[in-house]
Amino acid sequence: MKKVLFETHHLYYWPNFLPVVEELVKRKGYVINVSIPKRSSPLQENILSNSCFDMGIPFITADTEEERISMISKENYDMIIVGNIGQLKQMITPETLVVMVYHGIGLKQSYYNDIDDRIDIRSVESMERFNELKIHGHDNLSLTGFTKLDRLFTLSDDKVDEIKSMLKIDSTKKTLLYAPSFYPTSIDRIHHFLPELSKDHNVIIKLHGFSWEQKKYYYQNIICQELAKKNQGIHLLSNEDYDIIPYYRIADMLITDISSTMFEFLPMDRPIIQAQCYDLKLKHRIFKNRFWRKMDINRQKDVDFAYQISDPEDLLGRVYYAIDNMDEMSLKRIDASKNYLYKTDGKASHRLVDAIENY
Repeated sequence: MKKVLFETHHLYYWPNFLPVVEELVKRKGYVINVSIPKRSSPLQENILSNSCFDMGIPFITADTEEERISMISKENYDMIIVGNIGQLKQMITPETLVVMVYHGIGLKQSYYNDIDDRIDIRSVESMERFNELKIHGHDNLSLTGFTKLDRLFTLSDDKVDEIKSMLKIDSTKKTLLYAPSFYPTSIDRIHHFLPELSKDHNVIIKLHGFSWEQKKYYYQNIICQELAKKNQGIHLLSNEDYDIIPYYRIADMLITDISSTMFEFLPMDRPIIQAQCYDLKLKHRIFKNRFWRKMDINRQKDVDFAYQISDPEDLLGRVYYAIDNMDEMSLKRIDASKNYLYKTDGKASHRLVDAIENY
């Protein structure tokens, strides 16, 4: 039996790992553990440990971060799967197989910077990224597709219908999924228009985990909680509802900003609105290069599959237009899905575990 640890640096990494966990369980021969770094707030840990309990997977924790890392290092895991580098080097032995399933595929340069020579296999979600990483000299790559999206195809219709029922989705209306990033975010400038949209649509808000967990972004969930309280058609998902995949299945349209969701939603072949309506922090307004160095400008320039707005006043008109013309950008979305996501067939995790076993 091979001992495997999923080092889940943040709760929102867990949906990327879930299909890989399921694939390993299916193949047998693996003892699976899960852990998350200790932080001042235990909320993420409680949510993740409950998820692991429901799946019958041991959850590794300790009183302090130092004790947690010490416990992990003493276990001598055969394989550790990570979503970023984190505290990796303190946990591994020279014999540990290290696999990276990166946590996001959006518009940030961290995708290319969060790299370490100790990674043995890196799961890559598209041929475009594969070729770019190859050009930069990386040879630890496995072209798999994006594991998080496997559950788009394995999640049962009954489960999706159950979620719709719990949210009390009005089946006579189209459903809009609003999934903004935490920074820069469109929330500050877009939220005023959501009540108007909720009159004719179901509006589901899925916030980034940091909007719940980091003090400087906590105001974002407060804004959205107020909207949900005052508007029957607005449904705010709680932090405990960490998995966005079922809501891709439910949504007729995605509204986002710089979030990876813009690429993750492509297999649904439904309209996407990218709201480039956000305010930068003072330091980034003064020293603009500091901000733009963190962004993948070339990838943003290539986005031709989403309706883009820079003025929040344009949101309502764009939503109603896209709803009336659902197929207008379909060919571009299909091409983009092939370009940015390789194969969307529910088998990315299968390909990754094949690569691991062939290593």
